[in-house]
Amino acid sequence: MQLARTKSPALLAAFAAVFLAVGSLLALPGYTLTGTGVRVRTIGVLNIDVYRISHYMEQLPATRSKDAVIDMDTGKKFVWTMLRDVDRASIVKALREAYALNRYTDTPKIERFVAAFEGDLKSGAEVTIAYDPGAKATTVTVAGGGTATVAGLDFMKATWRIWLGKIDQPTLSEELIARLR
Repeated sequence: MQLARTKSPALLAAFAAVFLAVGSLLALPGYTLTGTGVRVRTIGVLNIDVYRISHYMEQLPATRSKDAVIDMDTGKKFVWTMLRDVDRASIVKALREAYALNRYTDTPKIERFVAAFEGDLKSGAEVTIAYDPGAKATTVTVAGGGTATVAGLDFMKATWRIWLGKIDQPTLSEELIARLR
């Protein structure tokens, strides 16, 4: 609270510069941020922040809905930043369960995708999931890990449903489209 009461112009200018620098790092050229949220894992009464996730699109849908975002065949990306260490087995299990929850059962495609997670994810690690509409392919890139590309519009839609379809944290879905109007 004391920091908020500081009247030092130099200190305020330094904070403003840091804020602008961080904000510019988050921008993706040619993409519009549609929303950001935090994936939370609930264990009993305890909520644990797992990763911050942002969603970007090259073109925006005509209507503000999760289905419109899922179905739109345009460049789009999810970017996660890990907020805690998570072992590989937990991430892979969670992804498989999310595909199953959304009734996607193409096991070879799912296994190709999760193979990019070669090791544990450490706090601060970044994961990018990008859809290329020209190639009709979804690519996952795990910083310090692997990468995998999976073909098919069906796979992209199934992947986007993990966060915008059936999810055990519905508020996250709303946060990921909060900037759409």
